[in-house]
Amino acid sequence: MSASPDDLLKVPLNDLHLALDARMVPFAGYSMPVQYPDGLMAEHKHTRSAAGLFDVSHMGQLRLVGPDAAAAFESLIPVDVIDLGVGRQRYGLLLNDAGGIIDDLMFVNRGTDIFVIVNGACKVGDIAHIQARIGGRCQVIPSPERALLALQGPQAVNALSRLAPGVEKLVFMTGGHFSVQTGDRAIDVYLTRSGYTGEDGFEISVHESDALALAKALLAQPEVKPIGLGARNSLRLEAGLPLYGNDVDTTTTPVEAGLQWAIQKVRRAGGARAGGFPGADKILAQLGGETGSVTRKRVGLKALARIPVREHIELQNLAGERIGEVTSGLLGPSIDQPIAMGYVPPALATLGSQVNAMVRGKPVQMEVVAMPFVPTNYFRG
Repeated sequence: MSASPDDLLKVPLNDLHLALDARMVPFAGYSMPVQYPDGLMAEHKHTRSAAGLFDVSHMGQLRLVGPDAAAAFESLIPVDVIDLGVGRQRYGLLLNDAGGIIDDLMFVNRGTDIFVIVNGACKVGDIAHIQARIGGRCQVIPSPERALLALQGPQAVNALSRLAPGVEKLVFMTGGHFSVQTGDRAIDVYLTRSGYTGEDGFEISVHESDALALAKALLAQPEVKPIGLGARNSLRLEAGLPLYGNDVDTTTTPVEAGLQWAIQKVRRAGGARAGGFPGADKILAQLGGETGSVTRKRVGLKALARIPVREHIELQNLAGERIGEVTSGLLGPSIDQPIAMGYVPPALATLGSQVNAMVRGKPVQMEVVAMPFVPTNYFRG
């Protein structure tokens, strides 16, 4: 049963979305823009060629404060937090005791705190989990008063640097405090050069009272158009980025999900701080290639016919046996070809393997391919 409009939470820019004739939909308990009048395809292509502004204020933001904050947080995720330099950002995975993924997240060492961004649908549970596990070692401070905007695309840096000189000096996965000029006044923000589209861009944390002025200033730049959740989903899928709840969840380990790249050597077997995170024994065994420890793997798939393949569609081997299912899928706007992610047995996870997706009872042949489907354009200097 879907929530009524009165039950949905509003993000700070809802009035702006409505003024721009956005189509609003329920998402993670919020009323969010799925697309604007130009439509998903145009929004997707505009982000790939210019710059798109996304309202992602439903995401959870929190601060971990105290001298033990980095070590405490490292006890919850299989990632190197302690050695992360000031102003540097990393991708992390919050795990349960079985090694399953509670959520994926981003965090940055700001010197005075560890600033964490978690998924909107998971934020209540995430914050409670973090507070219960490490609240005695550091302060866990939610920041519900902060909005979050994402400016993405190859021309994002041109648009933002006019308003916040100096942002062009940042490289991928770094951040800092900046002052953004919005006409009659300056707005203080914290931003990182990162995003969820595979393009260069920025994620901007701003006090909710300043979010509207910031959004209007960005939309006034000639490169920038508003982009909805629909294009955000197609952009991230082309970039090979998993969506929590679709492609990863509490039943999935980082290795099964193909996210072992996020586990630095210092946390692996033989590293200076190996293990020490929930589910470590299981995950380290999988990283070590222990026989039978991994029974499925997330893969990229391209359809050999121009038939879109959506999530939850059954995957079969060529003998007609069920082997898994599609977790995300659509017609990739940038490549005009059906693409998908899904889980298959390790023997079928090698590039070039072929499987069938059962679309309305008929097999659609798909090939396992490398991800991302579209080359990424992160700015690394």
